[in-house]
Amino acid sequence: TSAYSSPAKSLGDPGITPLSPSHIVKDSDADDAVEQLYLVVVAIDFGTTSSGYAYSFTKEPECIHVMRRWEGGDPGVSNQKTPTTILLTPERKFHSFGYAARDFYHDLDPTESKHWLYFEKFKMKLHTTGNLTMETDLTAANGKKVKALEIFAYALQFFKEQALKELSDQGGSDFENTEVRWVITVPAIWKQPAKQFMRQAAYKAGMASPENPEQLIIALEPEAASIYCRKLRLHQMIDLSSRAPVNGYSPSDTIGTGFTQAKEHVRRNRQSRTFLVENVIGEIWSELEEGDRYIVVDSGGGTVDMTVHQIRLPEGHLKELYKATGGPYGSLGVDYEFEKLLCKIFGEDFIEQFKIKRPAAWVDLMIAFESRKRAAAPDRTNPLNITLPFSFIDYYKKFRGHSVEHALRKSNVDFVKWSSQGMLRMSPDAMNALFKPTIDQIVQHLGDVFDKPEVTNVKFLFLVGGFAESPLLQQAVQSAFGSRCRVIIPQDVGLTILKGAVLFGLDPAVIKVRRSPLTYGVGVLNRFVEGKHPPEKLLIKDGTRWCTDVFDKFISADQSVALGETVTRSYTPAKPSQLVIVINIYSSEQDNVSFITEPGVKKCGTLRLDLTGTDASVPSRREIKTLMQFGDTEIKAMAIDVATSKSVKVGIDFLNY
Repeated sequence: TSAYSSPAKSLGDPGITPLSPSHIVKDSDADDAVEQLYLVVVAIDFGTTSSGYAYSFTKEPECIHVMRRWEGGDPGVSNQKTPTTILLTPERKFHSFGYAARDFYHDLDPTESKHWLYFEKFKMKLHTTGNLTMETDLTAANGKKVKALEIFAYALQFFKEQALKELSDQGGSDFENTEVRWVITVPAIWKQPAKQFMRQAAYKAGMASPENPEQLIIALEPEAASIYCRKLRLHQMIDLSSRAPVNGYSPSDTIGTGFTQAKEHVRRNRQSRTFLVENVIGEIWSELEEGDRYIVVDSGGGTVDMTVHQIRLPEGHLKELYKATGGPYGSLGVDYEFEKLLCKIFGEDFIEQFKIKRPAAWVDLMIAFESRKRAAAPDRTNPLNITLPFSFIDYYKKFRGHSVEHALRKSNVDFVKWSSQGMLRMSPDAMNALFKPTIDQIVQHLGDVFDKPEVTNVKFLFLVGGFAESPLLQQAVQSAFGSRCRVIIPQDVGLTILKGAVLFGLDPAVIKVRRSPLTYGVGVLNRFVEGKHPPEKLLIKDGTRWCTDVFDKFISADQSVALGETVTRSYTPAKPSQLVIVINIYSSEQDNVSFITEPGVKKCGTLRLDLTGTDASVPSRREIKTLMQFGDTEIKAMAIDVATSKSVKVGIDFLNY
């Protein structure tokens, strides 16, 4: 049977065979398109729980403007970002985004609201779906399904229109999309299909097009954070590890004065939405020498990403030392624990029903929890009160025949009581227990990263992202790793990625070396060697014995790739008379891959080179050069027939195979 599972045999692939030993060419100047000059860079931080944009004019790159204040907002949650929620009408047309979507949905009558499609926290779907395609669905709060691509495109289109409107208002004349370079941030641990999915959604939203792909940059969240952290001055961050006297103060002084200075600074800047990024390497960086290493831990709503970078002087370029790792340990984990607690008290059957029958009230309850979640701190002693929506109390009585108060008394869940004002009263211990599973996972994962040989001698740990605002997470990271490195938190930690993404859009070449997340190669035929090749791979063509399905490796997972680095291989058709050459590109998460039929090897691109109509005086051994260019968050491949210089290009595609 294994003979039939062989792609090369079943497709009757014409087949190519290697001509040359592998070699890598540094291709610096060839094919550099003339940079189009954009007037402005707009970065969108499309988060799991909240989103926002910021921009900078290319003429004054030291000013980063964060988007204008939005209508709506929550008590106890002050931020420049808006919730990542989207509402479609019953006819599935875009209605609203953010606070507006949430509030409108909330004010609908329950009989009406069940026809509207409300989505929240939908970005996690891209992380958790194993076989993401253009057809993947998302489920709205009322249980109806819509194509994920449409929802993402609506959301991006909304941001595009908001940003262009703000730019037009500010400049007094209409701003064209062609004048904008867009940057969208994604978690570094996302698999390639999810990154490509984001690009497709942006094309659908009209931000860029397949003909003009460089108008859109997909930036990795921890890289963006890292770029911003490099620019920090001491007054813009909080050093959790006051281990050594800084600038001649003793630690106890600095923490106090540092905090007050920082608070002063923030207070002064709260009014303005423009951040000056001093065009210097920040003070913290002046302590870093060539080769120094630091970790960026980006903890958001859905995922936590960790990247280890190393400085390369003189320009302070960054080199990624250890491939991005992490997992779904974002602050959503805390919401999930809260939901489990409610199920324990009120019964899973009730909570499931309540979510379906009263979706808007459920959203309300989670909003109330969110603002309390932000009030949790290690040294808190007084309880946290969470208001239960009236319809929760009412519906529970109908459902169970007894009161919420009765349920709490009966549930013997310690630490959670009922207060006479109609609130759930949680002791600080109960709240901290909700954080524990998520924080433990983050700390454990970080511990694993610290134990890797590539990660010795880390000088700093930058804690960024929305979840980094949590004092509980700060304390856990500090107490676990404060003895190994200095733990630093930027002042406006929730906006770090947004601002870094703008800087990245202004100068995308700042990250010089990345680690390839996958192994890439092409499928080829090799001369069959008895004893070395498995007999079921034998293919006899015109009297020649070939071994089929060989994976000819271009680059290994976790290998360093410089920006724009090109790997070239030369092949020749297995049959000299072939007129169409098909080169299939494959990827795998494994380092050592011998055959394209191995488990986990996926096809992610095809180059079809049509040689019909070319001159007959072509040499008998045709040389077909195949190039793969790495280093950007996207990968490009190209095949060239050397004799005629005919060529064909393809972007690696993880969604359509």
